[in-house]
Formats: sequence, structure tokens, C-alpha cells
Amino acid sequence: MQPDREELLKRVSEAVRQAGELFGHHEMAEQIRQKGETDFVTQVDVTVQEQLRRQLKELVPEAQFMGEEQDNSGVDLAGAVWILDPVDGTTNLIHGFRHSAVSLALAEAGRVTMALVYNPYAGELFTALEGKGAFCNGTPIAVSGTRRLADSLVDVGTNPSQRDRADQAFRWMRALYDHCHDVRRMGAASLCLCYVAAGRLDAYVEAGLKPWDYAAGMLLVREAGGMAVTPEGKEPPLSTGGGIAASNGHIGPDFLALLAEV
Repeated sequence: MQPDREELLKRVSEAVRQAGELFGHHEMAEQIRQKGETDFVTQVDVTVQEQLRRQLKELVPEAQFMGEEQDNSGVDLAGAVWILDPVDGTTNLIHGFRHSAVSLALAEAGRVTMALVYNPYAGELFTALEGKGAFCNGTPIAVSGTRRLADSLVDVGTNPSQRDRADQAFRWMRALYDHCHDVRRMGAASLCLCYVAAGRLDAYVEAGLKPWDYAAGMLLVREAGGMAVTPEGKEPPLSTGGGIAASNGHIGPDFLALLAEV
């Protein structure tokens, strides 16, 4: 028998914490030097993904998996699907910039119903169940109360593997820098979304993402009272990926309008 939602979240939380320790509390520099960046990151990704896959299969045997380190062509989003990014923020990991996370979402009938994002460096586990609110280490979180774009702290994401999108990202960054309090670039989409959910950021935007980059964070933002849509204001797809624009909701209309202008 499948455990109820609260019990399932508790068990999955423990699995995600264990997976995060695989990369969060070890000295990486020597391993990267020995193996090379690409081989090392691939090994960490696969190790984390396979450990979680085994544990999640025991908890929800019927669920499929969608993830960065596998072929997702046969995934049917009409059923239950775990959407996993085993290490979000791999460039940060390579450079010892201690800001990476395990990001895991459960989607059912094409809708995200459970979200977990774990940053092992900070020891922060962000969780949400649809309709139950958002939490960090069991404490409720909420988006900021910032009402004006001019007072907002905003993160603009870039991707070193998608240099062709750099012009768009830096146009957004320049426009937001001119119209907001300040901008940031932290390098892990799931954690940027968690920071919006926790009121640490007022907004975040990035193009060219995959579903595993934003599925969990999207639910966290919404359960914390915020808005998570595409930069065009549409529902972010779970099948193909795309851009994400998240905010506290108060500045949402002005934020999206500014993105559209540039």
C-alpha cells in the first residue's frame, strides 16, 4: 500500500537528504582534478540519480522517471512521474561555489503535486505538497511583500552550455538592473525558485530550461503565495521545458511587462 502524502513526503525527504550528501559534504577539487570536469560531474549525477531511483521505486512502484541523465522519450505525463535533477548547479559544484541542490518533483496527470529541493551545503530542505503550503526544514515560508519593481532583488539565469541565449539574458539583466534594486546570478534554477518562495528574492527569470530545472521550484513558489509562469506569462510545460519567470506575485505584472519589452 502506498503511504499517504504526508508520510510519503517524509520518506522521500530522507532519501533526498541522503542523496545530497553524496556531493554536499566532500572535498571536490581533487576528484575533479583526477577525473576531469565532465567525467566527474556525470559520475555524480548518475550516482545520485540511481540511488534516488531505487529508493523511489520502492515507495511508488508505478511511477515513471524523468531526469537529466536518461532518455525521457517514453515518459507518459498522464500517469505519476518523478522529475529529477540530481545535481542542479553543476558549474557551481565544479568550482567549489557551494550552491547546488537535488531537485525532485512528483507530477500526476501532468500537474506537479509534490516538490523537494535540498541544498546540502546550507542544510536546507524545501518541501511542498499541492494545497498544503511551502516549507524550509519544516518551517512555513512565504514570498516577500515587496510591492514595487524598483525595490526588488531579482536573479537572472544564464547557462554556459547555451551561449546563443546569452544576449537575451543580458538584455533582461540590464533592463532589470536599471529598474530594480539590484540583480543576482546564483547558478541553480531550483534554488532561485526556492529563494523566491522564501522571500529572499523577489523575482527570478531564465530561458532555455528543462522541466527538471523548474518543476519542483515552480510548485514551491506557488504554494508560498507567488507566481511561476513562462516569461510570456503562460504555464511552464512539463514535457518540453522552456523559460521560467517567478515572482512574489505583487510585482508580477510589472516584471512580465519589462521582460516583454526587451
